[in-house]
Amino acid sequence: MSSVPQQLLDRQKAAVTNIAAAQDALFSGFEKLVDLNLKVIKATLGEAAETSQQATELKDPQEAVAFVTSLAQPSAEKAVAYTKNVYEIVSEVSNELLKLSESQVAQAQKNMAESIDQLAKNAPTGSESAVALLKSTLASANNAYDSINKAAKQAVEVAESNLAAAASATVKATEQATKAATTAATTATRAATTARKAS
Repeated sequence: MSSVPQQLLDRQKAAVTNIAAAQDALFSGFEKLVDLNLKVIKATLGEAAETSQQATELKDPQEAVAFVTSLAQPSAEKAVAYTKNVYEIVSEVSNELLKLSESQVAQAQKNMAESIDQLAKNAPTGSESAVALLKSTLASANNAYDSINKAAKQAVEVAESNLAAAASATVKATEQATKAATTAATTATRAATTARKAS
């Protein structure tokens, strides 16, 4: 078999392998998201049953207010944790796909360099400047790709740190709101109790 058909066959096999790897990464991520959602649903149903049981045992308004405000903080923390888990799964799949694309780009760069070298060997006399131009263009394209790739990775790092800061701020804000609501509810309940006793 000649080298050109064999190269085409090898490239087709590599393409099929890359597609299969991408599908595996996507399916794995989907599977993890489904598993996470099933766990969340199961936990939520259990907590709803428990919360309903606790709500039926409340005896006065002050207990009811305290009970309702006690639910806010854990709910916010669970929402932040869920968002974080989803982000981690999506980030993992994204990183796997990025690695696959980087390996494909590296292979394409290698193939292109080999093709240019082969062309240089078979090029007629006097075409050295054209071959040098092709090599220079390839080097410039590779450098541009590396710069873009580096900038994209830095953007992902910034996004991750911003997400962590936002999650932390959300939890703190919920804690403050819960404390304020508890204080206001307690004050209102005491005022109502005092007003009933006075009348």
